[in-house]
Amino acid sequence: MKKAVEMLEYEKAYSEKGYKAICGMDEVGRGPLAGPVVVCALVMPLEEDKLIDGVDDSKKLSEKRREALYDKILAVAKAVSIVRVEPEEIDEINILNATKKAMRQAVEEIKDKADLAFVDAVKLDLPIPEVAIIKGDAKSYNIAAASIVAKVYRDRLMYGYAEKYPEYDFASNKGYGTAKHIAALKKYGATPIHRRSFIKNFVNE
Repeated sequence: MKKAVEMLEYEKAYSEKGYKAICGMDEVGRGPLAGPVVVCALVMPLEEDKLIDGVDDSKKLSEKRREALYDKILAVAKAVSIVRVEPEEIDEINILNATKKAMRQAVEEIKDKADLAFVDAVKLDLPIPEVAIIKGDAKSYNIAAASIVAKVYRDRLMYGYAEKYPEYDFASNKGYGTAKHIAALKKYGATPIHRRSFIKNFVNE
């Protein structure tokens, strides 16, 4: 399990420059054929006694571990914003613009509690200073924490959609284009949560 102190290189460097409340931000769901894109922005306490060991890039963690960390992160975070952009809007403005819109909104909602934003390799026009960190979810404690919250939040949404649309196997694929998902698309057509701009090759509408 990764120690939280191993993820603090960037936080320490910018704290030494005078930043007191660093916001980490990450997104999940840019690639799926269905469901929203979700962004989390949060400010984690950096005092040693409040660090949460095991926080890491959400993709490296088991679902059980993410769920456990999700509750711990939300219990101590100084500020949290979760923003989702739905499939209809993704189709209208494209996934990159939808992601950037969600990121700006997430930071806007907590800007009074943050003085710097760490972003995972995306340049944005934010209301506070920003630092883009390539593969930041594996390097920054705040970004990693945001990646976990965004992932768990979106997965829970997709479990709900799985009950509503059982044919598409959303509980397993979370909206990504697996063979079973694509086969269901071809057989049953699109649901209201599918991204029309993403499924043109699979569905004739």
